[in-house]
Amino acid sequence: MISNRSYNLILENEGDGMLNGSRLREVRKAKGLTQGELGDLIGVGKSAICCYEKETRNPTLEAVLEMIHVFGVSADYLLGSDFLVQTIDKDGNEIYVAMTKEEIVFIEELKKNKMVYDILLHDPKRGADLVKKEIG
Repeated sequence: MISNRSYNLILENEGDGMLNGSRLREVRKAKGLTQGELGDLIGVGKSAICCYEKETRNPTLEAVLEMIHVFGVSADYLLGSDFLVQTIDKDGNEIYVAMTKEEIVFIEELKKNKMVYDILLHDPKRGADLVKKEIG
């Protein structure tokens, strides 16, 4: 089941690699803002925005909330997820996994080749090893 529902945003330690820098850059440029202008709007320096876009530093929760208001996008979008997919872990517990549109398209493409899809689905390690072997 694919859902576009929101979920609680938790930003823990800086450096967790949570913010999607390319999405931040994309929405900043779409709004016609420089890094310095965005920094002024959310209360950080130009260098901080540069680091966020390069994913070498994560913003505070407050900075993420400011970006949401400036750009009119969801936290999910800035964090790189588009959908929450409900699934079951190996212990039978219901979990939700955040996935991007690109990841979902990738899986749909894999499904078109039943043999490859079945190998990857039923024996992911073997499938990954075959892919590595094939592409070097």
